[in-house]
Amino acid sequence: MASGWGARPPGQPGLLPSLLCLLLLLRSPGRTAHIKKAEATTTTTSAGAEADEGRFDRYYHEEELGSALREAAAAGPPGLARLFSIGSSVEGRPLWVLRLTAGLGPPPPDGDPRFVRLLNTTDVYVLPSLNPDGFERAREGACGFGDSGPPGSSGRDNSRGRDLNRSFPDQFSTGEPPALDDVPEVRALIDWIRRNKFVLSGNLHGGSVVASYPFDDSPEHEATGIYSRTSDDEVFKYLAKAYASNHPIMKTGAPHCPGDEDETFKDGITNGAQWYDVEGGMQDYNYVWANCFEITLELSCCKYPPASQLQQEWENNRESLITLIEKVHIGVTGFVKDSVSGAGLENATISVAGINHNITTGRFGDFHRLLVPGTYNITAVLTGYMPLTINNIIVKEGPATKANFSLRPTVTSVIPDTTEAVVTASTVAVLNPSPGTQSSHQPIQPKDFHHHHFPDMEIFLRRFANEYPNITRLYSLGKSVESRELYVMEISDNPGVHEPGEPEFKYIGNMHGNEVVGRELLLNLIEYLCKNFGTDPEVTDLVRSTRIHLMPSMNPDGYEKAQEGDSVSVIGRNNSNNFDLNRNFPDQFVQIADPTQPETIAVMSWMKTYPFVLSANLHGGSLVVNYPFDDDEQGLATYSKSPDDAVFQQIALSYSKENSQMFQGRPCKNIYPNEYFPHGITNGASWYNVPGGMQDWNYLQTNCFEVTIELGCVKYPLEKDLPKFWEQNRRSLIQFMKQVHQGVKGFVLDATDGRGILNATISVAEINHPVTTYKTGDYWRLLVPGTYKITASARGYNPVTKNVTVKSDGAIQVNFTLTRSSTDSNNESKKGKGDSTNTDDASDPTSKEFEALIKDLSAENGLEGLMLRSSSNLALYRYHSYKDLSEFLRGLVMNYPHITNLTNLGQSVEYRQIWSLEISNKPNVSEPEEPKIRFVAGIHGNAPVGTELLLALAEFLCLNYKKNPAVTQLVDRTRIVIVPSLNPDGRERAQEKDCTSKTGQTNAHDKDLDTDFTNNASQPETKAIIENLIRKQDFSLSVALDGGSVLVTYPYDKPVQTVENKETLKHLASLYANNHPSMHLGQPSCPNKSDENIPGGVMRGAEWHSHLGSMKDYSVTYGHCPEITVYTSCCYFPSAAQLPSLWAENKKSLLSMLVEVHKGVHGFVKDKTGKPVSNAVIVLNEGIKVHTKEGGYFHVLLAPGVHNINAIADGYQQQHSQVFVHHDAASSVVIVFDTDNRIFGLPRELVVTVSGATMSALVLTACIIWCICSIKSNRHKDGFHRLRQHHDEYEDEIRMMATGSKKSLLSHEFQDETDTEEETLYSSKH
Repeated sequence: MASGWGARPPGQPGLLPSLLCLLLLLRSPGRTAHIKKAEATTTTTSAGAEADEGRFDRYYHEEELGSALREAAAAGPPGLARLFSIGSSVEGRPLWVLRLTAGLGPPPPDGDPRFVRLLNTTDVYVLPSLNPDGFERAREGACGFGDSGPPGSSGRDNSRGRDLNRSFPDQFSTGEPPALDDVPEVRALIDWIRRNKFVLSGNLHGGSVVASYPFDDSPEHEATGIYSRTSDDEVFKYLAKAYASNHPIMKTGAPHCPGDEDETFKDGITNGAQWYDVEGGMQDYNYVWANCFEITLELSCCKYPPASQLQQEWENNRESLITLIEKVHIGVTGFVKDSVSGAGLENATISVAGINHNITTGRFGDFHRLLVPGTYNITAVLTGYMPLTINNIIVKEGPATKANFSLRPTVTSVIPDTTEAVVTASTVAVLNPSPGTQSSHQPIQPKDFHHHHFPDMEIFLRRFANEYPNITRLYSLGKSVESRELYVMEISDNPGVHEPGEPEFKYIGNMHGNEVVGRELLLNLIEYLCKNFGTDPEVTDLVRSTRIHLMPSMNPDGYEKAQEGDSVSVIGRNNSNNFDLNRNFPDQFVQIADPTQPETIAVMSWMKTYPFVLSANLHGGSLVVNYPFDDDEQGLATYSKSPDDAVFQQIALSYSKENSQMFQGRPCKNIYPNEYFPHGITNGASWYNVPGGMQDWNYLQTNCFEVTIELGCVKYPLEKDLPKFWEQNRRSLIQFMKQVHQGVKGFVLDATDGRGILNATISVAEINHPVTTYKTGDYWRLLVPGTYKITASARGYNPVTKNVTVKSDGAIQVNFTLTRSSTDSNNESKKGKGDSTNTDDASDPTSKEFEALIKDLSAENGLEGLMLRSSSNLALYRYHSYKDLSEFLRGLVMNYPHITNLTNLGQSVEYRQIWSLEISNKPNVSEPEEPKIRFVAGIHGNAPVGTELLLALAEFLCLNYKKNPAVTQLVDRTRIVIVPSLNPDGRERAQEKDCTSKTGQTNAHDKDLDTDFTNNASQPETKAIIENLIRKQDFSLSVALDGGSVLVTYPYDKPVQTVENKETLKHLASLYANNHPSMHLGQPSCPNKSDENIPGGVMRGAEWHSHLGSMKDYSVTYGHCPEITVYTSCCYFPSAAQLPSLWAENKKSLLSMLVEVHKGVHGFVKDKTGKPVSNAVIVLNEGIKVHTKEGGYFHVLLAPGVHNINAIADGYQQQHSQVFVHHDAASSVVIVFDTDNRIFGLPRELVVTVSGATMSALVLTACIIWCICSIKSNRHKDGFHRLRQHHDEYEDEIRMMATGSKKSLLSHEFQDETDTEEETLYSSKH
């Protein structure tokens, strides 16, 4: 168990010195679970309420420690101490932290001035035990001299057997760091360190008596004897001596520990690696990845001394502890502020000349840079500001020198300004730099100039990703034909995250395998950016303001075939299938007949995934920048102008003018003597016609502007010439990247809730090329200087147009706020028809919290964060037979009875149970307001991977319930139903490692169950699912897992079926595929189907494998529930050894479904009295139907955008409304019905009035007719005679009229008005 403390100035006024001693030092000496010895671990802290009386006579275990800390915190004046936990250990013990800072008025008269001053100026944090689980296993008196016993019995490691001081990321790491799942203590500490700007820290251990300082290991990883020096070696030695010189034993340098009696340490201090090599130590992590200087303090030879010795240990360490805290105030301190507004600037970089280690400013622009006495030149740098250097700052012994920086806003200058600055403090020297003095800083140039074959390139990329984890992320787009990874290195100050408003840039090299200069230049660029970040203002500004993606080789297979020295050949140009990748993209003028290659598919998917703004494709064979279009309709070599021709010329020139040879325009006189390119640029088609090129596809199919850069006349130059290529192109590469910050940028926001609008369109008048917004509504539109009329529009919104003037000194920010076009019509529709309102449920804070969680999990890398913070120690090493599966499910229910319920849906042909497991905070309790999701696997018994994935998902949710907050909320708010094996009989017949066999695919009656989902289902398995799940009509989403490929299909499976709600169904399928590492690439690469291409990894079922009677079709048609089918692997029944990797591939996608089910539209229908209206029909977009559940609730998943709602219920007026569905949150709708008083569609009052008037008119008419007839009857008696002559015809006519009338009435009265199958949810119209 490690003990420690950290400090950071400044604090707040006031304090009690005796309370400081009590609160701060009652926890010392903290003997660590880890010491600088190979054996042991140790103990915790001493003290308690009796500490103020000087008694240290016992140790405090878990409950006692918490109580003692609470009592101690409460004993002081309000505001002095605050107790909190930064996380929990493996066994759930809190990791307590006590913060001490002054916050009172004047100190009492008897206060010790030293402690008063210390807490007035310092925030002190005390973490008594980082490994409380280990401490509970340790035993008092166990000194660790020749420990014996089983591993972990000493308490040194945590409960998972991990040494916490070997578990931090390490700059010299020889392998992957331990998974943070195994060391939650380390994960909690890392998060805490990142949230705070600690300046100084002490890590308290036991096992010797010495102060150890970084580095703790070396690149050589020799066991001992290697002095591994930091850039701040003098500072660390100063801090270590400050502690050791005040310790009566440590200062002697001879602790005489048993077993190491001859071990000595000069001045009582040692460099960590020189003592012995520790990879993954905490002190190195603090220095390399945070602002904090940490040393490790070994306090006693005995790791867990008897409590009777604690008083002496306190006496030995008291002065040392206080002195070290005071050293947080040495060096230089001050503020970095905006020279215009005076506001403090957060995260500005503070660089000290000659010391290769920077720190950053805090929230208010404050900084504290520890330095030993001397004279220093210090620079402050921040994106968007002119750097400022203050020379000749004198640091003396004692309080820190104060130096304040006032930075001028700018977007162009990158030369540090060393003009005179005002520096305040009694200890600072007077600054009188000579006028015009410039900083001597020069960027570090690359050293690695040689040709990198694939293994060399892979090692290079992994090395830089490992050495610079704070600004790099190495990832792969997929694999080449020969299964080489298509690597991309991301360089950003926040790698792995799209920061709203920050543009994304990419370089692609080596598209033609024998054109290698671009490949090597991008590796050089990676080295240049990494080594200069934080010290070179230009590089730092670029990395902080841009998300950069560098792909050194798009064609690694071709490269391996190419030959050094090649100038004009085509050996290695194409990929391994012998296709030219730059003729392989869909083209606007020509139908590309060649099959789309895996490298092309991977890159197209990549471009669709990220919001790239600017790009360059690096080639060889000439020396010119070539811009779109690359071809034209006639296929001739003629100028083919794009709508953005002026922009392309500008960005092309930004590259060529920095390369003097390119700018001259006559590149390859020996090869092409007549070739001339004015200013080193050319229109692609004007040079020569290239159909199927990548740069045109970028421009036409994405928001990205791409050019093609030819880097030299020799395609594969000799290795000795590579430094020359870097020197010629390094300025061009940087200047071209800066062009991503030209034109217009901003956000398109919803006026109602302020959210960003996804896929809004940005149009520029007279330029026929719109761009679209990204997830948070951010956009970037490259433009040359000028005045433009720019319009933002989005479906369901009123467009907004603004006049914008673009200048040459950086992008101008223009935000658009759009109002929904449906507002007025919605208000009108409410008149006389009840109310329909959107609601945010503002009165329920837990709902707000959950909405925020869904939004966070929907953000980029949101699910990665959930998985990182989750326990995933699952035993995926074998398949479960039917018996094993049954026992596994029963075991889950026995161990997690409060959130699980196991039911039997029915039996298979051979009488095996079809199990259904519900996971919910209230299992088997109807909660109609919560969405319900269904996972089904094993419909084909020969594809059991889905079964194992669902068992893993169930265990994952149970393991993390009440441990991971996000998982807990998802379980509490969702009803999750898992049916792991629908065809248990077939599963029992199938054989492991049988990748293509159909044995077990059908049930015991040899029936493919996915053809039996009809109203006349014949098999017991399908009947069980239909009757007990699908026909319940209470699910919002269903996910079925199958095997035989790697893709997702959506309804319908039946042929020639128009999909009415295709947009939503495809959205759900794409969501699963996009969260899968390879599925979205659309290239399953299954045996015998190596050329299969599935765009985005998603396809309509009928287009992939058309058949009738499928489960997903039945679910949509009769269950009113969208269902997708996921095919998890090419092999039906892969080896069990592949299960862990298959779980890793699908885990994020499965969790994304749990998040997605909470989106769409959640509604509640009631009448004017507040009574819920059940079984109302909700018709969305004039076709999709759902029915309200018990309590009036309904829920339907819909793709993001505007949707129409019609609500219908017997006895109520029909209600019309619109709803806007966000991509990261649910839309809530409350529909209030008015009673329907209409008759025949008309108001009741009108119908009664008209009916009364009509009856009166009929009576009056009858009277008149009777009178007239009576008069005539006296005058025309012979009329009866004539009437009788035609009596027979008259009766026939009357009879016919009567019959026709009855037929008409019957036809109308008994007309069938029931819903047809085509009218159900997600139904289709022929």
